[in-house]
This record gives sequence, structure tokens and C-alpha cells, in this order.
Amino acid sequence: MDMLWNGWGDPARATPLPDTVSGLLRDLLGVAPRGAAALPLEEIGVPTSPLDATVRRALERAVGDRPDRVRTDAETRLRHTRGKSTPDLLRMRAGDTADTPAAVVLPDDHDQVLAVLAACVRHRLALVPFGGGTSVVGGLAPEGGSATVGFVALDLRHMNRLLDLDEVSRTATLQPGLRAPEAEALLAERGYTLGHFPQSYEWATIGGFAATRSSGQASAGYGRFDEMVLGLTLATPEGTLDTGRAPRSAAGPDLRQLVLGSEGAFGVITSVTVRVRPLPRVRRYEGWRFASFDAGAAALRRLAQDGPRPTVLRLSDETETLIGLAQPDAIGASLRRQDAGCLAVVGFEGTEEDTAHRREGAAVVLRACGGTFAGEEPGERWAHGRYSAPYLRDSLLDAGALAETLETATYWSRVPALYTAVRDALTGTLTEAGTPPLVMCHISHVYENGASLYFTVVSAQGEDAVAHWTRAKHAANEAILAAGGTITHHHGVGTDHRDWYVREAGPLGVRALDAVKRSLDPAGVLSPGVLLPGNGPRTSAHPHP
Repeated sequence: MDMLWNGWGDPARATPLPDTVSGLLRDLLGVAPRGAAALPLEEIGVPTSPLDATVRRALERAVGDRPDRVRTDAETRLRHTRGKSTPDLLRMRAGDTADTPAAVVLPDDHDQVLAVLAACVRHRLALVPFGGGTSVVGGLAPEGGSATVGFVALDLRHMNRLLDLDEVSRTATLQPGLRAPEAEALLAERGYTLGHFPQSYEWATIGGFAATRSSGQASAGYGRFDEMVLGLTLATPEGTLDTGRAPRSAAGPDLRQLVLGSEGAFGVITSVTVRVRPLPRVRRYEGWRFASFDAGAAALRRLAQDGPRPTVLRLSDETETLIGLAQPDAIGASLRRQDAGCLAVVGFEGTEEDTAHRREGAAVVLRACGGTFAGEEPGERWAHGRYSAPYLRDSLLDAGALAETLETATYWSRVPALYTAVRDALTGTLTEAGTPPLVMCHISHVYENGASLYFTVVSAQGEDAVAHWTRAKHAANEAILAAGGTITHHHGVGTDHRDWYVREAGPLGVRALDAVKRSLDPAGVLSPGVLLPGNGPRTSAHPHP
């Protein structure tokens, strides 16, 4: 099944907002229906593909002389246009097809990916890898491609196998187009799990997880995806890069780290070797309440630094707790209960004995930090609804609200200042524009030395919702850098964060990465403008002396 072309996920799961939530939006934020509905798929005017017969034939040869694996029909190209950020969806709903690829190419294996890359170099055709299509940072809309030729979306859905499972070493080698639920099902048949469950879990792919340094909701227990990766194979215009001969090595800089987070700018990931763990026999999720966000953050820090560390550990601020966003299927219920303070969701997975031991130890720490046990219901409700927030975002857009998220991370000592700076930037910018927002936040991932902050913003859309959000996002980005945060913790850089990432990395860092880019992709065909500034395919494959 393909994802909804102008929204998130399975179209059958999209539901209108309850009357209570619509009333809440109207009363708190002045949100009103916009009037004009999103255009239906059949009414979207998609320009004819600029791909000429010679280039099409070259791409067909690259994928085994399969004409059906090079698609230029309007619907397929439209479904591979942009990602799933709020600006992406607003543009799609308005019928803006400016970033539609010239073709969608579907390879079967690593060699075919190399052949497609070679064809793109010969014909100066930009290429963007496409996994689940879940990017929320402009990672699927390249900049600077040839206006006459366009770009190719390389859809990896046919590269979706479990290639190897080494039960002695507890490693699995997976192809990049394998969706997370399918990967989990294949591993579960043998008694294992990857343990990576981001909010995009139902649609995102293994290759996308690696390319963006994804972080799952159980990262406190299983780690981030980049911590799980032991080896990678990368197809580049200059050949194949294999990394990861052993779980750890002192043989020079770790080349895996160049591929992880590279977002398609250096090559196409064609296989990923990850460590796996036995399926947990027990899963327990519970809720704890704290009087303030600062008090809850201090408790999370204690567990992250001194243990026992839960598998899931997250904390909603006062506003998010009051609205009930920590439990997406019960939005607004907390208002009726008049619950105060902040809700923490604490989860444990593993054996019965280990889970019981860690729960008891964590409870001692949480109580010592002022926490009050709220029972299992809040945690189990969160687990039940944790993939539903993107569907809620679509419903909010339908109702005339602007709804978007952003995230960052910093060291524990800087968390309070970063939290305040981003909230103030978002609130101030949107209020000045005449659409005062509701800004909510939660700590979504914890480490011994710091944590991530995940903000959700809801306001009226204003006259130009895309421009409206762009101004607010830019203000938040500036606040993040000024307060010492990273421009992204797990969403990635794409094109949306690129200019701030360049400042974060610094001139010398950018020069080093640009040197890698020119070594692996001298013709500049891979994801132009994503991650690093770029102007699309170059006239010369080796432009430097």
C-alpha cells in the first residue's frame, strides 16, 4: 500500500477531529475552517515528464531492461513528490507540483543501483533515494537540478529482504527498502527484535533510518539507530563503499559515520548490518506525575545518569500534559480532569525478572525526585496511540489549524535555557503575526549527558500558512543555535535545516564534508542541496585541479 499522497499513512485511518477538540481550537486559538478543501488527486495538474526517450532507455537498461521499473505516469510521480512536513502537505493540498520528479526508478539490487547512478552521471540527471517518503525536513526535494531534465526518485521498495541473520553474533543484514514493521516481523520469526520504534515506524524504512540517524521511542533501552549499525554498503557514482568489518575497530576514522546521517548526498545505502536483541517477554508502560517540567527533567536525568534506566523514558511539559498530547487518542481529556503538572511515560521491556527489578529501582528514584505514580493506564494509553499523532496533524490541517513539530537536543545543564528560548521564539513570532500559538514540548530521548526536546506547535493558519510557519521555524532555528542546541536531533538536515547545519558544522567542517561529496559524487548528481549547499549536476565530473 502507498501512503496517502497529500497526508500521512493509511487513508482509512484519517478521521475528523472530535467536536471537543474543534471547540478547543476555536476557543483557545481562533481556528476556523479554511473553506477550500484539498484538491483531489485526479484534479492535480502534473506537468508531463521532461525525460526524453534516450534517457529513459538508459534507465530501463540499468534496471534489467524492465520498462515497468521506470515510471513516468502522473500519479506515481506525484506520490514521490516531497515528504511529509506540514509545508510539504500544504503545498500538495494546494496542487503545487513544482518538485515532482521526472521519473521514478525501482531497482532490484546493489548492481542495478550502481547502473542507475552511472546513467544519471552520463545524462546529468539528479537522483534522490526514496524509502518510505517520511522526510519532514525537505530531504526529498533537491535544489539546483537541471530544469530541462529534472531528477529521478530512486524508489527502493523492491530491495526489501532480510539478507542474513547471524544468531551467534546477534546481527542482521537488511536491505534498505524494508519497512520497519516488515523488518520486525521477519526478525520476530526467529525470536529477535531491532527495537527501533520512531513515530514514523509504520512507514519508514531501514535505509531511511540509517541515512537520517533516526532515533526510536525506546531509545533509552535499545539506543539510537546509528548505535545499532555495525556495517553499511553504499553505492556511489564512483563505485562501492563497504564499511564495518567488526563491531569496533581502531583502524582509522570510522567510515560508517560518514554514511550515517548522509541523507543520500554521498550515495545510496544498499544494505545495513545491525545488532539485534531477543524479543522481550514482558512490556510494561506506566505514568508518573511531577509538579513541574524542571522537577520531571531532574528525575529523568537521575535515571539516565545513575540508573536503573527504563526502555522508554519521556516527559511532557505542563501544556502538553494539560492538552493530553502525551496520549494522542485522548486529546482534551486532561482538561476535563483538570490534571496539573507534567506526565512522564516510563516503559520497561525484557525478561520478567529484569523488568521487575528495573521497575522497582526506577520507582525509588522517581519518588525521591517528587514523582507520584499514576498507574499503568497513562503508559499503556501512550503505547496504544503512539503512532497516531501524524494522523492528528492531518485532521488539524483539515480543520484550519497550522500544526507542526521541531526538535533539538543539548546537554542537561542547557536544557532549561534551550526550552525557554525555543518556546519564546515560536510564541513571539506567531503572536506578532496575529495567530497566537499553543506550544507544547516533551523530552523524547535521554542520555547520560543530555536530552532532546520535541516541540509541537498549533495555531490558526493565517493568510499564507507556509510563509507563516517558515518565519516561525526560522526564528526557532536561530534560538536553537543561540542557546547551544543542535539544529536537529533525529529529523535530519534535508534542505530545511541545511543553512543552520552549515553554521553548526563551521566552515572547516563543511569543507571536509564537501571534499567527501566531491570524492564520492564528483558529478554532483546525488540529492543536490540536501545536507550541503549544491547546484545540481556539474558539467564536469572533476571540476577541481
